[in-house]
Amino acid sequence: MKLDVVTLDATKSGDIDLPEDIFGLEPRKDILERVVRWQLAKRQAGTHKVKRRGEINRSHSKIYKQKGTGNARHGSANAPIFRGGGRAHGPEVRSHAHDLPKKVRALGLKFALSSKAGSKDLIIIDDAKLNDPKTAALLVSLGKLGLTNALVIGGETLDANFEKASRNIPNFDVLPAQGLNVYDILRRKKLVLTKAAVEAIKGRFEKTPAEAAA
Repeated sequence: MKLDVVTLDATKSGDIDLPEDIFGLEPRKDILERVVRWQLAKRQAGTHKVKRRGEINRSHSKIYKQKGTGNARHGSANAPIFRGGGRAHGPEVRSHAHDLPKKVRALGLKFALSSKAGSKDLIIIDDAKLNDPKTAALLVSLGKLGLTNALVIGGETLDANFEKASRNIPNFDVLPAQGLNVYDILRRKKLVLTKAAVEAIKGRFEKTPAEAAA
């Protein structure tokens, strides 16, 4: 698969070959859904908590004698049936993360990249650098590229000026190559990769000699 490479000024600066086994697959929605659910589950804080009857700060004594009052037989006022009592079967602090095989995660990332390439929502730029950290200057460049909702993936390190200039732009994210993930790809309309990002992605999926032999 061959795509044009453009500059931030929307001028062509060459072309690049993208591997078909990464950018040319037919996406599977079930795999994408599994990977996104796995990502969001890991992000979930899981800090929700209620007090059980043993954690309520009030007397644990029997509220009145067992018989002779004409009322129902009750014990402690901490019971869930009373106002101010503990909660029964309420949420506790826990992790919502679950396991997902590495092969499924890798396949999900390939499908996400392929979905952007297949829908013509993939743009390759030569580099993501600015001379000054000016948001106005970056907005001009994005206007030339027709970008209003996009994710930009740089190389191993991001240009400090580009990163600072992008912070105040809504619906616009910038990540280093190692931060590439399925959820952020799918939540933005356009995916913008630098040439360094493309090389990093190729290296990420490059098979080791042992894997190739298997």
